[in-house]
Amino acid sequence: MHELRATPETCFWGYFDRAQPPVLTIESGDLLHVETLTHQAGDAPDVMMDPGVAAVYAGIPQSRRGPGVHIMTGPVAVRGATKGDVLEVQILSMEPRLPYGTNIAAWWGYLHDDIKKERITIYSLHAESATARAAFAFDYTHTPRYDIAGIVVPPERTIREPALAGVAVPLRPHFGVMGVAPAAAGRHDSIPPGDFGGNIDNWRIGPGATMYYPVLNDGALFFVGDPHAAEGDAELSGTAIESSHNGVLRLTVRRDLGFTSPVLETASHWYVHGFGADLDEAMKSASRRLVAFLVDHFTLSRDDAYSLISVAGDFGITQVVDQRMGVHGAIPKTVFSGR
Repeated sequence: MHELRATPETCFWGYFDRAQPPVLTIESGDLLHVETLTHQAGDAPDVMMDPGVAAVYAGIPQSRRGPGVHIMTGPVAVRGATKGDVLEVQILSMEPRLPYGTNIAAWWGYLHDDIKKERITIYSLHAESATARAAFAFDYTHTPRYDIAGIVVPPERTIREPALAGVAVPLRPHFGVMGVAPAAAGRHDSIPPGDFGGNIDNWRIGPGATMYYPVLNDGALFFVGDPHAAEGDAELSGTAIESSHNGVLRLTVRRDLGFTSPVLETASHWYVHGFGADLDEAMKSASRRLVAFLVDHFTLSRDDAYSLISVAGDFGITQVVDQRMGVHGAIPKTVFSGR
């Protein structure tokens, strides 16, 4: 078990870059206990920031910030991983660092033109009931709009109001951003997802699930961040319940899969992910990838695969707020019970 704490030395903010040097090197199959921080802890610093979180906010130099918003822990090099391999990431557990999270109805949210304001809702997290409940909410007026990475909102500058009385939200802990270093050189914005992973925002990428990423650089250079306590498909208002979490992961190099884009395995389903400038493009991408997945890994013909995804596959909108829209395509494992 390797311990990777979130510190100004082990975190970077708002980008992915294959030139980013690893902060840790491990062997294939090793366990990793990793701390991940939300980039929105400043929405309610009195309940969402401890000294360690505050140190990362203050201590990451400008040279390791931007253009995006997410705080990443890593990268972690996996010894022996080379281009063409697949990195298997088993998510064994997640625990909240602090029992609070935040959701913002943001200017980039899908219905902002209807709502016409930004509003923050702070949720308290209850492990015993596996639910989140709104602690308070307030309209965001600290800056003209919420568009500066690392905003810290002084509590005294807000008018906190009750919200969502009697409502309990089921917890769905997961990592919104996870993956390997991109193939292309240079600094890549952390907001749009890609074939290397990144900001996929599928709430199913949580404990008990396994993600597979195509290795695009030697060592894979794995990173993880943007932890969430709960989220619905589409992430409609702009964010999930953003909350710092610690996780236990197992990283294994695979040479028997050949995936060229992120694939998710749960106890019941396989998921592929498609991305696009609009939902039509993302849907085409996801459906083509699900056909290819069935052809390549279950030896179906293209005709059979196309029929199967129409009668047994499910497609959902992963998110509509991360510059490139996301659609996931799922196939239940039960359809292959006779093979």
